[in-house]
Amino acid sequence: MRKISALLLVLILAFTLGACGKDSSTASSEKKEIKIGATSGPYADMVKKAIAPQLEKDGYKVEVVEFNDYMQPNISLGNSSIDANLFQHKIYMETFAKEHKLKLSELIIVPTAPMGIYSDKLKDLNEIKKGTTIAVPNDPTNLARALKILEDAGIIKLDPAADPLTISEKDVTDNPKGLVFKPLEAAQLPRAVESVDLSAVPGNFALAAKMDLLEALQLEDMPEEYRNRVVVNKKDLNSDFAKAIKKAVESDEFEKTIDSEFKGFGKPEWMGK
Repeated sequence: MRKISALLLVLILAFTLGACGKDSSTASSEKKEIKIGATSGPYADMVKKAIAPQLEKDGYKVEVVEFNDYMQPNISLGNSSIDANLFQHKIYMETFAKEHKLKLSELIIVPTAPMGIYSDKLKDLNEIKKGTTIAVPNDPTNLARALKILEDAGIIKLDPAADPLTISEKDVTDNPKGLVFKPLEAAQLPRAVESVDLSAVPGNFALAAKMDLLEALQLEDMPEEYRNRVVVNKKDLNSDFAKAIKKAVESDEFEKTIDSEFKGFGKPEWMGK
């Protein structure tokens, strides 16, 4: 009799544990609440206006968590306080993940506000004269982008052997207009438009300063490495909610919202630019 009772107890425990494991797995695969972090401004707006509505159609409840710096969105993702974020390009993501020992992975690239050359004094880059001053970012990554815009516009020439992601003033091989470069903190570049002839302003700072991207004298042909992407923890890359986010970004409705609400944003290659 005791043997029968013990056997029944073992069977009951096995059934109970098996049921609990099944419920846990089902709950994980059927996650229907998603927290997406984004920096305040255009990318939080992109989540709210272009991504969340598509996810909600698929039955997800979306909470947008806004950040005012570039560290907390990844820290919060790494500790699973949020499920995904949107604010960074590939180079920043990989560097941050390595320095902070995080396992992050890009999910999909999204349209991104490009850097542009702006001026209150000139109407066209053809008006550049000898000794024209241009304010440029003082950090290596954004300086490289600014110089590439000038090369694409035919204003300067760069050493073709230089790494396009790390080019600097020393790689300028021809400067026929005698441009004078004035390095500044990126956040100061929108205001510099008032005091210098030209200013190379990263897209996020231009939008934060209420500048119209379409008023730039020249917008960059942005390399894919500099476009922002939705990022998730590597362990969640093949999760149902990650697939749902990717589907939302790839939807026709997403692109229509970008075209109407985010004018001037450069589209990634998969969207056909």
